[in-house]
Amino acid sequence: MNLTMNRNVLVEMFGANEGAALRVKQAALVILGIAALAVAAKIKVPMWPVPITMGTFAVLTIGAAYGPRLGLATILGYMLVGALGYDVFAGSSAEKFGLEYMMGGTGGYLVGYVLATLALGSLARAGWDRSAPKMAGAMLIGNALIYVPGLIWLGMLYGWDKPILEWGLTPFLVGDAIKLALAAVLLPAVWKLVGKARG
Repeated sequence: MNLTMNRNVLVEMFGANEGAALRVKQAALVILGIAALAVAAKIKVPMWPVPITMGTFAVLTIGAAYGPRLGLATILGYMLVGALGYDVFAGSSAEKFGLEYMMGGTGGYLVGYVLATLALGSLARAGWDRSAPKMAGAMLIGNALIYVPGLIWLGMLYGWDKPILEWGLTPFLVGDAIKLALAAVLLPAVWKLVGKARG
């Protein structure tokens, strides 16, 4: 397994890469990333047995495209905006938002978002986002890092005698498989376009 973390990530392939212009680019990317995460969290695609939400897809693809440091800054910025009470999460609403929402059943998944962003950014640094099989593997790892703390938190919050897997895992597997396949095709395809543009 190659984890030599010296590859460029997608956002480093355009615009400034040093000095003040780099800082401006990074700030713009963080703002755009937070906005994309907020919009994606609200997108629901009809699907059986539950609608597909695009929040996890955005988290994992932004992690891969941004790399671990910029991805971490973006996901933490997103969490901060949510903690301040803005309606940016998939299930938040005018009635339940901010820290109250974050400490509810979704809390463990939000922790998983941070872990998954770091993982996808690190794997992208190792070049895993440039081939479909490796990107699929990275998405599997990222999904596991979201589900493990999410399920643990549900168990701690509601009790292990409850159907935790039925609540927090099995209804979402079909949708996650579709998102995994989409990301496994999308990011390597973007890399090919970048290569052609530079060729």
